[in-house]
Amino acid sequence: MRSYREELWFNTKGRREYINITQIVQKAIDKSGIKEGLCLVNAMHITASVYINDDEQGLIKDYDDWLEKLAPHEPTSQYRHNGFEDNGDAHLKRQVMGREVTCAVTEGKLDFGPWEQIFYGEFDGGRRKRVLIKIIGE
Repeated sequence: MRSYREELWFNTKGRREYINITQIVQKAIDKSGIKEGLCLVNAMHITASVYINDDEQGLIKDYDDWLEKLAPHEPTSQYRHNGFEDNGDAHLKRQVMGREVTCAVTEGKLDFGPWEQIFYGEFDGGRRKRVLIKIIGE
């Protein structure tokens, strides 16, 4: 069994952004040379997420609106976590959206169902954050 590791770095301008990283992950699989195995993609920061869903702008806006209703950024005083930072909401949004995804790799390609895409979700942007890609297999 072989393994391959790559890091992606993001520094979003907006506080919340959703970035389709499917093609970047597929390029990492291509570089790895692994044809059959598993690919883990995870956010290495506790205020960001990696998730799988449809790349449809209405759905992405619905996610953003829904998350903001669940854990609104303001007033920041509503979160006991806030003190040094004002990102209590981002921690909660990340918990809902998840830390990581694991995908099958078949014949050197992400083995997805219709419409499935991998996204990086940023909930406390404006600083540099990373995502880990780890691929194992043959």
